[in-house]
Amino acid sequence: MGAWSALSGIAAAIGPFFGGWLVDVGSWRLIFFINVPLAAAAILAALRHVPETRDPAAGRGLDVAGAALTALGLAGISWSLIQMGERGATSAALAAGGAGLAALAGFVVVERRGRHPMLPIDIFRSRQFTAANLVTFVVYGSLGLTFFLLVIYLQQVLGYSAMQAGLATLPVTGLMLVLSARAGLLAERIGPRLPMTVGPLGIAAGLILLSRVQEGATYLGTVLPGVGVFGLGLALTVAPLTATVLAAAPARYAGIASGINNAVSRGAGLLATPSFRHRGAHRPHL
Repeated sequence: MGAWSALSGIAAAIGPFFGGWLVDVGSWRLIFFINVPLAAAAILAALRHVPETRDPAAGRGLDVAGAALTALGLAGISWSLIQMGERGATSAALAAGGAGLAALAGFVVVERRGRHPMLPIDIFRSRQFTAANLVTFVVYGSLGLTFFLLVIYLQQVLGYSAMQAGLATLPVTGLMLVLSARAGLLAERIGPRLPMTVGPLGIAAGLILLSRVQEGATYLGTVLPGVGVFGLGLALTVAPLTATVLAAAPARYAGIASGINNAVSRGAGLLATPSFRHRGAHRPHL
């Protein structure tokens, strides 16, 4: 679990570096093609090395309505937040946001009544599962927003190139690679509560340090301490958090629990950035 968490965290952290390199050597449009070879490699690896598993008690139907409603809900809310960040609370933005919320409410209703729900609502009866996913939402929202703003600020205010801004975040990658597996072992030995408490506090401390970054700040004196503490907190949090989510769900729901946790983490990053754009739309600085 620690190794899996480390690799997933590294993938998120290395994006600004690789994307910055593509921007510098080619065009920003190239960043949209990064996922093509990665997806091809993932499909090939899955076909060759991942054995199929099935739950004999699971229904055979597809939850088409649930999938459509959750996609429309997230799309509507995200588009609404982006539009409000650019043009204010227009009628179109409010309508899209309302439609997105209605779609997510409809998703809950469909999942409660459907014969083959993609998200069994009763899985959230576990307070540990629910709490761990709430922590996931906060942590990954912070991660996505931090990297988004940091690389922009480093370029626009400190004059870094796109590649240099990406390189500035590599300490997070290194810390995740070295420490995530160890953090998983530590949580297995002493329980997840302490790492999942200290880790987010470390993330918060790193963000406080990064708030000191301003025009004329040096990398070693200001940026690196914040990035380093942020990375330490993230490494201490991610593996115990994922393990806690899976342990809190019944064994037959292991795949669903993992999918929910991944959806929560991606959704957090999806919503965090446009939310900030809306709140900071009329401010002169990031």
